[in-house]
Amino acid sequence: MTAARSLGAGIPRVGVLLAGDRSYPSFAAFSEGLSALGYIEGQTFNMEARFAEGQLSRLPGFAEELIALEVDVIAVIGAVTFQAVRRATSDIPIVFTVVLDPVAAGLVTDAARPGTNATGVTNYDPEQAKTQIRILKQTVPDLSRLAILGDAGVPDTLPNLYTAETKAAELSPQVVLLKGSEDIEEAFAAFASQRAGALLCLEVPRTSTHGAKIIERAASARLPTMFGRDLARYEPLLAYGTSLATAARQMAGMVDRILKGAKPGDMPIEWVKQPELIVNLGVAEKIGIPIPPEVLATADEVIG
Repeated sequence: MTAARSLGAGIPRVGVLLAGDRSYPSFAAFSEGLSALGYIEGQTFNMEARFAEGQLSRLPGFAEELIALEVDVIAVIGAVTFQAVRRATSDIPIVFTVVLDPVAAGLVTDAARPGTNATGVTNYDPEQAKTQIRILKQTVPDLSRLAILGDAGVPDTLPNLYTAETKAAELSPQVVLLKGSEDIEEAFAAFASQRAGALLCLEVPRTSTHGAKIIERAASARLPTMFGRDLARYEPLLAYGTSLATAARQMAGMVDRILKGAKPGDMPIEWVKQPELIVNLGVAEKIGIPIPPEVLATADEVIG
C-alpha cells in the first residue's frame, strides 16, 4: 500500500474513479463543484479520472493506477467503486458518494466520526423504493407484476430492498440482474413472458451505462418505466429520487477540505435528500399510458 504524497509537493492531484462512463452526471457535477470552489484543472490541480464503463472487473486495476500516480485524494462514486479503492489503500484519503447507508453497508463504522481514511456524502433515502413503487401503482392501476432491473456485479442489497418493498405493495417482483449489455434482450424477453406490467431500473452501474438501450427496448415493448432522478436524461416515463449530481457537488466540497488539511476520519458523513419527480408526457403518449392527475400534481417537472 502506498501513502499519499505530501500535499505541499506541487499542485494537488485528485483521483476520480467511476463504475460508469464519462457521461455520468455525477462526474460533471463533481467537476463543476471543484470549479465553483476555484479549482482550475491544469493550473491549480490535476485530475486523474478512470471510468470502468460498467465493467466492474476493471475497478481494482484502476484503483492501483491512481495509487501509483500518488494522488492526494480519491473521489469515488458508488459502494462497489469505494470497496475497490479501499482494498488497495488505507492511507490515501477517499471521499465517496452515491451509496446506501454507509454504516449499514460497512463503509464506515460511525457516521459522525468515520475514524478511517474515508468519508463522504450519501443520498440514501429509505423511502425512495416505496415511493417509486407507489407512483408506478398510481400510474398503472392494474399493475400486478413489477420487473426490477439491476446489476449482477454489485452487492444484492438494493435488489433485496426493492423486492421486499414490491411484496409489501402486494405486487409480484420479477428481478433480473444484468451481466452485460447482451443480457438486455433476454431480460425483456423474460419480462414479456411473465407479463410484467411496469419496469423499475435500479441506480446501479450497468443500468446507468446502458440506459439508452433499456429505454429503447422499454418503449418498443410499451412498458412503463421508472428510473432514478439523474437518469431522466434517457427519457423514461417516470424518474424519481434525489439527484446524484447534488451529492457529487457536495463531495467536491469535502475534497476541497481534505486538500486544505482536514482529515477524512474527523469529517462526519453528509446526507443529501432532495427528491424530485419527473414525468415525460411524450413517452406516455407514445406507449399509450395516461398519467393520472394525482401523479401530475406531485411532479416537480413535466416534459413534453
